Amino acid sequence: MATKAELVSAIAEMAGTSKKDAEAVLQAFLDVVTKTLSKGEDVTLAGFGSFSVTQRQAREGVNPRTLEKIKIAATKTPKFKAGKKLKEAVK
Repeated sequence: MATKAELVSAIAEMAGTSKKDAEAVLQAFLDVVTKTLSKGEDVTLAGFGSFSVTQRQAREGVNPRTLEKIKIAATKTPKFKAGKKLKEAVK
């Protein structure tokens, strides 16, 4: 598993920049994706994949401790769908 620090190091090495600059770019990317998704818009990176927001309907669940039925509220959740090139690279 790659941590954020490992990603920053790899980006800095591949781009030939400092770790500080690479971290700033990575954080800017994460901020833009988060802001775009919070507006309900999708982010698509051709060949890599797309980020979107899906709506989960309200439903009934069960508290595992008490076995009591509970209501789970509707919520929005982020979703990532891998692109063709990413899928092929992972095979």
